[in-house]
Amino acid sequence: MKRSRLAPGAGIVTAPGDRPVLRTSEGEFLRIDTGHVGPGELVDRLTEGEGQASSAELDRLLAAFEEAGHAVTEPHRPPLTGRTVHLLGDPVLTEPLARFAAAEGAEVQSASAGDMTGLVGRRDTAVVWCLDSPVPEGLWDEADRLPARHTAWLRCHREGAHTWTEPLASAPGDVTAAHVRLRRLAATAAHRELAAYWAGHRTPDTGPHPTEPAAALIAALLTADLIAWASGEADRGEPRRGVPGGGEPLSGEPRKGARLPANRRLRRIDLRDLTVTEHPVLPVPEVAPLPAPTARTAP
Repeated sequence: MKRSRLAPGAGIVTAPGDRPVLRTSEGEFLRIDTGHVGPGELVDRLTEGEGQASSAELDRLLAAFEEAGHAVTEPHRPPLTGRTVHLLGDPVLTEPLARFAAAEGAEVQSASAGDMTGLVGRRDTAVVWCLDSPVPEGLWDEADRLPARHTAWLRCHREGAHTWTEPLASAPGDVTAAHVRLRRLAATAAHRELAAYWAGHRTPDTGPHPTEPAAALIAALLTADLIAWASGEADRGEPRRGVPGGGEPLSGEPRKGARLPANRRLRRIDLRDLTVTEHPVLPVPEVAPLPAPTARTAP
């Protein structure tokens, strides 16, 4: 017989003289309608697995917990288990990212620019390219083709005092590096100057380079995007969970609003004070070529 346990981060609170309340892993408090099931019996089954007796109503209640994501029947596995992450770029960023991704269960491997073609079509694979500098012209063109064949593609780079983490792309139609460039050029009146900066017409770099805390922050943000990809939540905002047993949420409790999904989120990290800002970004649709001009004949 399978044994349901409360999901990591969830708990049941029993106020004196009142019915039990679920504290979700998101920190919300939800009332539980236990029906004819004793509250103590429910708590015992979801904590220590005690209580040999069962009933159809208790089974339905446990199933509601599982369906809503507040109970699990399998041991907890790190979220990147079964995923392979290929890293390229500057060690100041790839080294902490390798540690963080491995701690979340990923198999981490080094890669090179020449490996991109061989990685196409691997759905359990992500490629992450981190640069402590602006992106040279054409460097990411081949990697931008990965999402069209369902291989995840994530990247970051630094421009002066700012590091940008670009949206994770894992499917056709997701935001690529080329899309980000076009959107940023369209959003500024200094588009000629920004394009010249990217093309290398600039004075030598003066930093600041990521410190250890800054590199850890950037690596953590990238790891969060990889977790969103692995869990299938990269293309939508934060999911909402139901209320077990048909109860109602307690009024006045804080609720999280939907966040930008990982495949539509451009982040800017200010390396001077570690401020993080998020910006929505959409893919750029392909434009049909202009029709060929028709020859005009003299009357």
